[in-house]
Amino acid sequence: QVQLVESGGGSVQPGGSLTLSCAASGRVFTMYSMAWYRQTPGKERELAASITRDGTITYADSVKGRFTISRDNPWNTVWLQMSSLKAEDTAVYYCQVVVFGASVYWGQGTQVTVSS
Repeated sequence: QVQLVESGGGSVQPGGSLTLSCAASGRVFTMYSMAWYRQTPGKERELAASITRDGTITYADSVKGRFTISRDNPWNTVWLQMSSLKAEDTAVYYCQVVVFGASVYWGQGTQVTVSS
């Protein structure tokens, strides 16, 4: 199994920046991808950004050019650097890990609020 601990959420004004981190422990050698999803009340959880073991990165169109996902090496932590934040980025952000064999693990979520 993989355990995930997220940190870095908070409140920021529009145009500001925040960095989220997600630290994985346990069977990290089985991880295939790590990703950040976000969810607002009444809406489906949506992908913000993901990175795979071979370094392939995917961004949602809504965050391209503003968010950057990165990881350490050896791989057990992923960061999401968020800049030029907008009110519509307000959400609970969840770290997700997919391991070989397709099991999925989620973090507890961290609130990001963008408001003046």
